[in-house]
Order: sequence, then structure tokens, then C-alpha cells
Amino acid sequence: MIRLVIADDHAIVRSGLKQVFALAPDLQVVGEAVDGSAVLACLRECEFDLLLLDINMPGVSGPDLIARVKAHRPELPILVLSMHNEAQVAARVLKAGASGYVTKDSEMDVLLGAIRKVAGGGKFIAPELAEKLVFDMSLGSERLPHTLLSDRELEVFRLLVSGMGVNEIAGQLCISNKTVSTHKTRLMEKMNMTSTADLVRYAIQHGLLG
Repeated sequence: MIRLVIADDHAIVRSGLKQVFALAPDLQVVGEAVDGSAVLACLRECEFDLLLLDINMPGVSGPDLIARVKAHRPELPILVLSMHNEAQVAARVLKAGASGYVTKDSEMDVLLGAIRKVAGGGKFIAPELAEKLVFDMSLGSERLPHTLLSDRELEVFRLLVSGMGVNEIAGQLCISNKTVSTHKTRLMEKMNMTSTADLVRYAIQHGLLG
């Protein structure tokens, strides 16, 4: 039996996943988390075999959260389930210690297969994303401006181009307005941009929206 903790801040996503997993004889959901703090609490309070993790949650999230989980439980397999299908995002979380990466538009059979493989000690990345990862890296995409951003700066960048303001981003990430403004200033300097409109145009050009 593979004991799972589902970490996602959307209740409808967690509910849908639990319904599907209930039909699988070898899977059991033993915990849920709605943010990074809840994930870390689960490490102390739950016995489980795999963490199914959304990387965009309030508070500590993404590669930073993965690194913290691994610091507590180095042997725990982490499978990322994300809305992002960019190679760079997958590369960052895998580097941070995740064992697999699946996008939320994947077929359920793909997700179930990934869970079983990662829980068994293997690695998994969706085939279409694996091809994109190899292709993008071969073209030197790591030199694109957005690849120069830190993990938190990239997170702020994504929220900015999705239409959120500084105050909204501060609330989403549980950080101060001043900190968000500092990240915004730094990321715009790194990307040589002067306005949010510039960032949005860049995001559209490089398929970073959504």
C-alpha cells in the first residue's frame, strides 16, 4: 500500500484526486496540506510513503519547500503535480530533490503510473515534457532572461504576468508588500524590463502564461 499526502491549496483538486485514488487498491490518502507550513507539519505528524506536491501554494513553496522537506526526510519521494509545462520549471524542482514531475493536464493513468514508479524509488517525467526539456536545454534556453531569476523571483514574475498586483502577491505568498516590491525591482533589472506590460509581452512570447 502506498500512503500519500496530497499538498494542493485548491480543495476541489484534492477532492477529485482522493476520489480517483480511492478506486486504486494500492493507494491510500493519509493526509492533506493546503500550504507549505501544513506540508512540514505532515512530516512530523503523519507516516506516509510519497508526497504529491503542487509547487504553487501560499507561503513556502516550489524548490524551497522541496529542499526543506528533503532536509527533514531525505528518503521521502516527492512527485510534483503542476499546472506549469515549461522545461525550466521541471528542471528546477528536479534539481531541488523531487523524484518526478507531472502536469495537471496529464491523463490520470499517467499520474497513477508516476506515483507507483516514484514510490518504488524510480524517477518520472512526462514524456512530452522530457522531450521539451532536452530540446530546450540543447538550444541553450538557460540563457534566456527569465532563467536568470531566483526561484522566488520567478514565482513573483509568474504572478505579475497573471494579472496580480503587489498586494495580492504579498497575500498569496505570505510575505510583505516591501519584499514583493524588492523582488519585482530585481527581476525587472535582471530581465532588462521597465514595466509589467513588458513582462507580459515577454511571457506571451516565450509561452510562460497559464
